[in-house]
Amino acid sequence: MKKLDETEIIKKFQKIFGNKNFVSEDVESFSIGKTKIIVKVDTLVESTDIPPKMSLKDAARKSVVACVSDFAAKGVKPKFGVISVNLPFGISEKAINEIAKGFKEASKEFNFHILGGDTNEGREIVLHVCIFGFAEGIVNRRGAKDGDLIFVTGPFGYTAAGLQIMLRNLRGNDSFSRKAKKSVIKPMPRLDFGLKNKNRFSSSMDSSDGLSTTLNEMAKQSKCKFVINNIPSEKGIEKFSKVHRKNLEALVFHAGEEYEIVFTISKKDKPKTIRNGTLTKTPIIEIGYVTKGKGVFIEKDKKFKSLEDLGWRHFKK
Repeated sequence: MKKLDETEIIKKFQKIFGNKNFVSEDVESFSIGKTKIIVKVDTLVESTDIPPKMSLKDAARKSVVACVSDFAAKGVKPKFGVISVNLPFGISEKAINEIAKGFKEASKEFNFHILGGDTNEGREIVLHVCIFGFAEGIVNRRGAKDGDLIFVTGPFGYTAAGLQIMLRNLRGNDSFSRKAKKSVIKPMPRLDFGLKNKNRFSSSMDSSDGLSTTLNEMAKQSKCKFVINNIPSEKGIEKFSKVHRKNLEALVFHAGEEYEIVFTISKKDKPKTIRNGTLTKTPIIEIGYVTKGKGVFIEKDKKFKSLEDLGWRHFKK
């Protein structure tokens, strides 16, 4: 029997649902009268998503961050949330308090109200979050145009390094290790920046499945070629890759778990976007440009190398 990956499973569902023209997006939307409602759901599973040394409080927050980050990329402010928890029999009162505090503090941090949810029993902890907001429209993945510039809202590679440090006890200097582990345990979605710049983004997408996946999906939907001429890493990542003999491009492009915004803008909007990055304390980085053609390529010394989609995908073969 054929084993299906995540993309194939989604296609099967959409076919059975009768959605012939389904286009993948970060959020879903529907209207009630003149009110357009934006919805995002995400699930965090203990065995695959909670690394050692991550508290349940931080895990609960991270399950919220996964939704908020997609809202940030779409330029939507979260308003309400519904939460479902699957808990093993005999879970301690302390663990319950940690999870509840994580959700409560996250709702305050991102300024939305938790309406309620559902509680179930199972073999491991599973946290399922659904966030709602209102918007006249969203920034799609498919709007990039020839001549646009490509930006990201921060450097990549820290999460990949952080997971290696936490799971395999690899070492970096103290300050680097702290920063790398913090990127895993307490990621910071770029909500303020996304809300402030939504009218300038020609296309945008959350990067949590990996930068290579994000860039390829945006290029495909925009029917354009994305050229990357500036790899968004920092010296600490480059040193970590050399010391531990890790491929730098794999750390930066394929790891996933970074909750950054990848976006395109016209050249005329660059000064205002940079200024808004400063105002919101967001370290935006210009990484390339959009041109005619298809696919994603890394440009170095006037040579072009194809960047494959090798990011995170559930049920990967």
